[in-house]
Amino acid sequence: MSGTTPTDPIADAFEAHRDRLRAVAHRVLGSHADAEDVVQEAWLRLSRQDTDTINNLGGWLTTVVGRISLDVLRSGRTRPEVSFDDRPSEATVTLDTAPAPEELVSLGDSVGLALLTVLDSLRPDERLAFVLHDVFAVPFAEIGTILDKSADATKMLASRARRKVRSAHQQPTSAGRREREVVQAFLAAARDGEFERLLQVLDPEVKFTVHTPNGRFVTLGATEVATRARVAGSAARGHAATVNGRPGVIAWNTDGTPLSVLAFTVTDGRITEITAVIDPAELGRMDLPDPV
Repeated sequence: MSGTTPTDPIADAFEAHRDRLRAVAHRVLGSHADAEDVVQEAWLRLSRQDTDTINNLGGWLTTVVGRISLDVLRSGRTRPEVSFDDRPSEATVTLDTAPAPEELVSLGDSVGLALLTVLDSLRPDERLAFVLHDVFAVPFAEIGTILDKSADATKMLASRARRKVRSAHQQPTSAGRREREVVQAFLAAARDGEFERLLQVLDPEVKFTVHTPNGRFVTLGATEVATRARVAGSAARGHAATVNGRPGVIAWNTDGTPLSVLAFTVTDGRITEITAVIDPAELGRMDLPDPV
């Protein structure tokens, strides 16, 4: 008698779909924790279901995950995504001269936090229809079963959501432009070693976190941060980027490997938080754009 433990074919089939289901839930909800909860709930529902009645397991599971995600959206129970400082390896980094943000609607799995910020402005049914169709190519008829709407009505929801997403990206706010101006002023001052100019753009209680090969180091206060701005100064010759929706900078070594990634938080015209990653190991785990 063989010592091999028999496998559960239903569990194996579910595991084959798990990554896609998690991706669907995360794109809809914008939270890895919520996505895991949704996928777990989908497994519990499958375990209670008579699987002989399921003709298309992948479609059935997508429908279940969509309905659970919709319930979470409607209830307002979604949890905010982790910050760049907490888990930098999951940061979404795009160059400011990369393809126009509105093109994100056609980029499938590359849709990240920048788009999720816009999705927050959509109604739950618009958000679900848009993500399932435009990101995961789920037919409108199947999405309609989740929303209890016809395929034509679902198509209209997705179309309306698409217009909102494009409109939001095509109209950058003046606040966003001002934030980038503040960051550029800081980088120029750091590059030139202008201490007083640095103090002018730093909040008195600014927090500067640097991820290095030897650990994470935090500096507090404008005076201290200004005196330790050499890390940021070296990145001043980098390329403007957006890091999880925040203004940032990415710089590369001469061999094309990433040198540093910085992200800034600007409040009322002053920088209140800076996060810098200069640890090659962490940079290597990040999905960063190619050098320009």
